[in-house]
Amino acid sequence: MGSKNKLKRFRENETFSNVYQPTRDQLVNEDYDNKGKWNEKVFKNENPLVLELGCGKGEYSVALAKKYPNKNFIGIDIKGARFWRGAKTAIEENIPNVAFLRTQIELIDHAFGKNEVDEIWITFPDPQIKYKRTKHRMTNAEFLARYKIILKEDGVVNLKTDSEFMHGYTLGLLHGAGHEVLYANHNVYKQEGSPEEVTSIQTFYESQYLEQNKAITYIRFKIK
Repeated sequence: MGSKNKLKRFRENETFSNVYQPTRDQLVNEDYDNKGKWNEKVFKNENPLVLELGCGKGEYSVALAKKYPNKNFIGIDIKGARFWRGAKTAIEENIPNVAFLRTQIELIDHAFGKNEVDEIWITFPDPQIKYKRTKHRMTNAEFLARYKIILKEDGVVNLKTDSEFMHGYTLGLLHGAGHEVLYANHNVYKQEGSPEEVTSIQTFYESQYLEQNKAITYIRFKIK
């Protein structure tokens, strides 16, 4: 994407009513208005709140919002030029139960209040295979500790990935730390009885992976 195109999208994001772009200072200094009040201020209801972390173009968040109108969805990514597409689609199609937040996942517990979130989706994250990159792996112990703060007592996390490495790493970590694995499958489209919300929604890249006969893995778990 050219820099002109990016700038155009950044400018457009600023006009979208469903896009939120707090500064790092606002978040770190704990004076972000929406923290602990997303349902009250943004969605104006008390429906379950679901986050998609590293939402990319926002297509999964938008598809979930269409499928589950009685839940509220927030797609989160630091790359605003990417989720511009999802935000624009949601406005054009008048989908009121999805919003987008531009921030780093490392600041997630500054953007949301304690026990505010019902569910988290992590879809096709970078597996960060090199050892030096483990601190950026989105299911490492530090990230799980952050998710635990914002999740409700019975809140769940969903990990959907084409990376066998990420799947195995996460399963090992969850079992080792005594977290509760509710469901795990290393080829979710080949398994009968796979959860419908996992197989009925696909990202653009996911459909490409499936055409290449790549296995899509899935884990649903609770952080203890």
